[in-house]
Amino acid sequence: MSLTHYLARPLPSELDGLEDLAADLLWLSNTGADKIWQMVDPELWDATTNPWFLLERISETRLEQLRGNPVFLEELRNQIEKRKTYLECPTWFDRTHSLHGLQGVAYFSMEFGLDESLPIYSGGLGILAGDCLKAASDLGVPMVGVGLLYQQGYFRQGIAWDGRQVEYFPYNDPTLLPVVPVRDCSGEWLRVSVYLPGRPLVLRVWQATVGRVPLYLLDSNDPVNTPADRTITGALYGGDLEMRLLQEIALGIGGWRALEGLGIHCQVCHLNEGHPAFAVLERARSFAKQTGQSFAVALRATRAGNLFTTHTPVPAGFDRFPADLIRRYFADFAPELGISIEELLRLGRGEGGRDEPLNMAYLAIRGSAAVNGVSRLHGEVSRRLFQPLFPRWPEKEVPVGHVTNGIHVPTWHSAETDALWTKVCGPNRWRQPTEVLADDFRKTGDLDLWEFRMKSRMKLILAIRKRRKCRCSILGKVADEMATCSCVFDPNTLTLGFARRFATYKRPDLLLHDPNRLLRILSNPSAPMQLVIAGKAHPADSFGKELIRRWNAFAERPEVNGRIVFLEDYDMRMAKELVSGVDLWINNPRRPWEASGTSGMKLLGNGGLNLSELDGWWAEAYCPEVGWALGDGREHGEDPAWDAAEAEQLYRLLEQEVAPAFYNRDSRGIPTGWIAKLRESIAQLTGYFSTNRMVRQYTEEYYHPLNAAFQKRSAKNGARARELEEQLRQIALHWREVRFGPLSVDTAEGEMRFCVPVYLDEISPQWVRVDLYAEPRDGEGDKPFVLSMERAEPLAGAFNAFLYRAVVPSGRPAGDYTPRVRPFHPEIFAPIEANQILWYA
Repeated sequence: MSLTHYLARPLPSELDGLEDLAADLLWLSNTGADKIWQMVDPELWDATTNPWFLLERISETRLEQLRGNPVFLEELRNQIEKRKTYLECPTWFDRTHSLHGLQGVAYFSMEFGLDESLPIYSGGLGILAGDCLKAASDLGVPMVGVGLLYQQGYFRQGIAWDGRQVEYFPYNDPTLLPVVPVRDCSGEWLRVSVYLPGRPLVLRVWQATVGRVPLYLLDSNDPVNTPADRTITGALYGGDLEMRLLQEIALGIGGWRALEGLGIHCQVCHLNEGHPAFAVLERARSFAKQTGQSFAVALRATRAGNLFTTHTPVPAGFDRFPADLIRRYFADFAPELGISIEELLRLGRGEGGRDEPLNMAYLAIRGSAAVNGVSRLHGEVSRRLFQPLFPRWPEKEVPVGHVTNGIHVPTWHSAETDALWTKVCGPNRWRQPTEVLADDFRKTGDLDLWEFRMKSRMKLILAIRKRRKCRCSILGKVADEMATCSCVFDPNTLTLGFARRFATYKRPDLLLHDPNRLLRILSNPSAPMQLVIAGKAHPADSFGKELIRRWNAFAERPEVNGRIVFLEDYDMRMAKELVSGVDLWINNPRRPWEASGTSGMKLLGNGGLNLSELDGWWAEAYCPEVGWALGDGREHGEDPAWDAAEAEQLYRLLEQEVAPAFYNRDSRGIPTGWIAKLRESIAQLTGYFSTNRMVRQYTEEYYHPLNAAFQKRSAKNGARARELEEQLRQIALHWREVRFGPLSVDTAEGEMRFCVPVYLDEISPQWVRVDLYAEPRDGEGDKPFVLSMERAEPLAGAFNAFLYRAVVPSGRPAGDYTPRVRPFHPEIFAPIEANQILWYA
């Protein structure tokens, strides 16, 4: 396959490399990379921040001017050389992991938030996916992204004169986006087909560039498709259940076929949420076709290379499709797999029977070797959510780990932040392990940090004034009202930020619980505060839209006097402005419904502090030295009384702790208490809550082990997978006959000796493990006691039965311990692949 950047007309030879800079979404997010585009056309750049559009729009006259401008050419050479150095320098992966045999990780996601010039994201899931690709490029991890190219993307938000949200759906013209068609060796546009009832769906393949990482995007807007099918990749999360199913078929099945059409062989397939779970079916189908194995063996082989990351903390968040809808759309695909449609449905179901919907998270789990949540707390929540798939297993042993999310730090740094970090920690700091940065940053002086924060706050306020002036002009405000836009917000006032989706569980109205109390806090003459708010409500969420109206109505009250501003159309560009300049970020979701959250992480390196619910990432990040915590660390559900209590706590923290920390100054005018928290927050948290750490953790804890398992199972056309499949089939066949004999316990010399007979029917003792299990005691954490019992002598007169023994200290009652037997082998992923378990009764 070949990839050729293309524009409507070629650029002059003197401007060679400019097109590459425009196409690289990682380079575009680097601080300072926008300088060259400001030189091309400052007004157009400020309006669009889309370099590809600039190059399409620019006149021949302006091109002639640029090719003869030595200052511009010098900046162009400088950026080309910097990018070349970045792409060619040795990486962390090259130095530490390149010999492990990992050649490719396919990262599937419904959305990718890389830059506002490619608007195919809605919120946190997409931003996380985009930041992950950027960190993979920085570290040299061999990753490719797979997603969809939406004609509209997510909606753009307007705020009407009365404060109501208005939705707009502008068209994404692919020729004006930083993507290019992928062409095969003959020059034809690469297309893949997925068969739908009565017709093929043709998907075109585009590529975006993210440093070293390619992102392949599929779109259905091909003239050969039916008019209805051309709209499948129309809007992100748009349409009904059937449209969502079609999008997920395109992503999962079409995405894996696109990789094969590109000749890209990935040993690891990373599913970012359950949306792309159909990829596990297509991967298995392809393996079966190549090797001649059955679907069961093919899934056994390919499952070893699949990882499922769940971001959902509530059952309602999982995509479910009615059984009849699946039967209609997979009637032809199931025979291609070599299974019945009912067998396919069982892969995505619990125990609900014939009419139970197909759950995409269940399908992803059953098609993967490993599952993880996106924070420590979310791992716990997910184990509870997925308990039904592992009946009789303790919740703590449900096979869900966690890798806490992070952010791509350079993307979210302002120029001022980048300059400070470069001064303190040197260049290229985010391309290597970040653990060494904390001690360096702790040496930063109070004055340097305070002046840095003053500049950052002022820059944000200027951006707010500019946005406010534009909105007032659109609404036709009179001259006196327009004048106030130029002085909204005070650069010396503590600035609070609240920006996120206006979803009910995020409680965006908690600060408004007592409007008069909030007003007193903001207008305190000795410790004033100002609040900037932004966020979108889903078009179908009437309650979220009402909260937006309420905030706008409150902000317009005369007594508020410009201390609250609601900014419309929250996107990546605005988010970067906010996280760079806000002093305190407020986040108050209902615990445990914030799986991770990353907005507060984006403030860390920029010197902002967090006041957040003990949920998601903040539950493991918080200590009194780095910020403030809301809540008691427990779950209270949708309890209005608890909401009121937390609103009171929030007001009290702002009045009694936040304000004094910010306004108590030393003789130089520096708030030393605030700066101490700020310094420790930056040093302690920035490196850890980054995608640098996150991608390294995925690589070491998941990608390498899964790659090794897949290579072993898939070798020799899946011979080992076939052996494992047969053995696990035998276990399932004979498990009902496994039983215990009577347990005996002897106590002597401070020890308890357990002995129990176990009858294994025809299951080899090498394929089971007998444990002595006890729940954790109070004060001993949440990890249960599990001791593998030793297989002793065979039972006389019995077939395939043995005594199992274990010795434990006699510090707790014998009744606390229970023997159990479960399938075990070092090459299987239990209990995902074998969830049988028998407890001594």
